[in-house]
Amino acid sequence: MIDEKITDTDCLLVIDVQNDFCAGGALAVPDGDAVVPVINALIPQFQTVVLTQDWHPAGHSSFASQHPGKNPLDTVSFPYGEQTLWPDHCVQGSAGAEFHADLNVHAAQMIVRKGFRQPIDSYSAFFENDKTTATGLSGYLKERSVQRVFCVGLATDFCVRYSAEDSKREGFDTVLLTAGCRGIDIEGSVNAGLTAMVEQGIVISNSPA
Repeated sequence: MIDEKITDTDCLLVIDVQNDFCAGGALAVPDGDAVVPVINALIPQFQTVVLTQDWHPAGHSSFASQHPGKNPLDTVSFPYGEQTLWPDHCVQGSAGAEFHADLNVHAAQMIVRKGFRQPIDSYSAFFENDKTTATGLSGYLKERSVQRVFCVGLATDFCVRYSAEDSKREGFDTVLLTAGCRGIDIEGSVNAGLTAMVEQGIVISNSPA
C-alpha cells in the first residue's frame, strides 16, 4: 500500500505499458515488464484510472527510418524543437501497440491515444511535443474533480516524466511512483529527469503498491 492515503479525487495515470516497450518489443525498456504487477496492485485503490497508448501511424516523423542517414536515439530539429528519433514502434493496429497482455485494462475509465499526428511526436499524456496541442486529458480530470495524479508506466525519463511535468503544470498535485516505472536511461536521463521533476514540485515516492 502506498504511503499516501488515496481518495476519490486521486487518479492513477498508467503510461504506455505496451508490448513494444516491454521485453521483445521494438523499443523495449529494460525490465519494463516488472511494472505490470505493481500497477495491477495499485489499480483497485483508485476510483479514476486512465491509460495512455502510443498510437503512431506507419512512417511517423519520429521514426529514424524516415530520416536517411539517421539512427535510433539520434536527435533532429523539428519545428517545435529537438526530437529524439526512435525505432518504428507502437504502429496503429500492430501487436506492438497493444497493451501488455497481463495489464488490467478493464478497470480504466479512459484511454488516451497519443502520437497519432504524423508530424508531431507525443510523450506527455496531456500535450503533444509542441506543448500546445492538448489531448483533452486535463479537462477530463477536472470534470471528474481530480486533484492529484499518480504517474506510473514507461518510460520514466520520457513519457512518464513529461506527463508528470504537464500534470503539475495543469494544476494537479503530482506523484511519481518509482516502483511502477522503468526508464530507458540515455546518458543519465533517468536521474536528470527525476531531479527536474523534484525541482518542479513533483513528489517522487519509492513506496511499493
